[in-house]
This record gives sequence, structure tokens and C-alpha cells, in this order.
Amino acid sequence: MATKFSKETYLYWYELMQFIRQFELKAEEMYKMAGKIRGFFHAYVGQEAIAAGCMTATRQEDPFITAYRDHGLALAKGVSADACMAELYGKATGCAKGKGGSMHFFSKEHFFYGGHGIVGAQIGTGTGLAFAEQYKGTDNVVLCYFGDGAARQGILHESFNLAMTWKLPVIFICENNNYAMGTSIERTSNVIDIYKLADAYDMPGDKVDGMSAEAVHDAVARAVKRARENGGPTLLEMKTYRYKGHSISDPQKYRTKEEVEEYKERDPISMVLKTIKDNGFATDEEIAAIDQRLAGVVDESVKFAEESPWPDDDEVLKDVYVDQNYPFITD
Repeated sequence: MATKFSKETYLYWYELMQFIRQFELKAEEMYKMAGKIRGFFHAYVGQEAIAAGCMTATRQEDPFITAYRDHGLALAKGVSADACMAELYGKATGCAKGKGGSMHFFSKEHFFYGGHGIVGAQIGTGTGLAFAEQYKGTDNVVLCYFGDGAARQGILHESFNLAMTWKLPVIFICENNNYAMGTSIERTSNVIDIYKLADAYDMPGDKVDGMSAEAVHDAVARAVKRARENGGPTLLEMKTYRYKGHSISDPQKYRTKEEVEEYKERDPISMVLKTIKDNGFATDEEIAAIDQRLAGVVDESVKFAEESPWPDDDEVLKDVYVDQNYPFITD
């Protein structure tokens, strides 16, 4: 059976998506059962195909920036499970020194610029990152992720206008998982096809099956090629679905269990695994070995977080930018 992508690509997608899934489920367990993780926790379970397809369509030095559902993309960019789990625990060894928590993962080393808790804030910051890449003369492309709820924010329109005017190398990716915090898009907007917002700025836009790693890769690869050739930004609406609530504490009364199960029948990991098995890319034993190895990595990340120290008290004011000449700051 012929496939569009190589055996190595499918195995990479499977391993990355399974890694994200196992990490999120283990972190949820530590949040609910053990009480080790506090604050809000927004799981990426169900949306893994977006991370997988985007990684194979980009280079490591292409910056990613997203909102607070950030664990999956951080892991995809190479931030270690240890650093991610420790950040969830609020430990000093976390990727934001334990100061950011679930919603504020960050790693300059891995070209991952957050993790932003203010709805839509990353859209403007991502546009700024793209301006920086253009200004420095690189051919790097910024992938700026946001949810369907953030598509209502004014900063989106300001950023779209500026990005098109200056032909900035940015791909705006709307991870449309249908309900924002808990309200369907049909109840909040007359424009229910978010990709059509691009039309107002003469920006290329497209709707993508966000449950398919193949479809995500193809759409992002086209947009990346355009951006690297100074063609400017693209808006991609990834139609996806989160199996968990907006946050783990969400009672999810706005949707039915039957709807969730219907989407699970199109689970992105299962779809990739089927392709792997249908084409003989890996045996059941080899898949089981991958799963077991990933489980070990995730379990070790919990041990690492448990044994890591809390931040020192003197860390509280470090890494906070202050303009000493700002007239309203006094000692």
C-alpha cells in the first residue's frame, strides 16, 4: 500500500503524538489524584496531530508561540519531559524556573516562546517575532497558534493588518477545537469559518483537517514555502477537538459524551498507527516497545519533578524587566 510520506515520518508522528498523549495523561493523574500540580491545567489530548504535522513541515529554528494549552507544542519542539513536568510542579528545574506553571512554558533554546495566559496576547507577540526574523534577514518562519476563542480579540485584526502590510514571515494557526472555554463558535460569531477572516486582509487562508497529521503537514509546508519566499503570512484554521475540558476542572456540560466519542473514532494517533500497521512499517512488538519506552520517560519526569527543589525565595523578583527610568516606580 503506497503512502505519501515515508515510514520514518509515520513512526516519528506516532512517537511524538504518543509522547504528548502519555505526558498529558500522567500530568492529569498527578493533578487530580496526587494534588501535585496546582492552578489551571489545559491538556492537549486530541490535538496532537497539529504538533506532529507542524514539526515535519518546519525547521527547528522556526519559532513557535502559543496560548496556555502549551505542553504538547513544547514537547514537540524538544523541551524535555523533565523540564515540562518540573514546571507543572512549580520546581526550580522547570523550563520557566518553576515560575510559569502550566500556562507559561518557555524555552529560548528550543525556539519555543510560550505559553501565554492572556487570551490572544501571543498573536501580537508572534507577529513581533516575525518582524524580528525579517529585520535580521533570516528566512525563519514563525508559527503563531491561538484558539477559536482568541479569534474574537482585537489584537488579531491589528496583527493581521500589520503582517500583510509588511509581508511578515508568520503562519497564524487557529486550533479550532469548537468551544473556546465552553461556548460554541456558532453562538459567538456570524463568521463560523475562521479562515475566512483572512479575506479582509487579502491574506491566504485555508481550512485544514487538524485530526490528520498528513493534512496538517501539507498545509503548513505550503504556507512555510510562501513565507520563506517573502510571500507573507497565511491563516490556517485547524479543525480539531479536545477530548478533555477547556481545563481539567471543566465539567463540560456544553457538549455530549456521544460527541466526544464520535471524535475519538477519528483519533489522530489511531489513524497514524493504522497506516503504520497496514504498510508493515512496524510490528506490534515494536509499537509496544515504543509505548513502553515513552512511559518510562514520562514516569522518570515525575520522579525528576518530585525530587527537584523549590525555587529560592530570592528568585521572586529575578527575570522581571524593569525600566529604571520609568517615572511611576519608586523604591
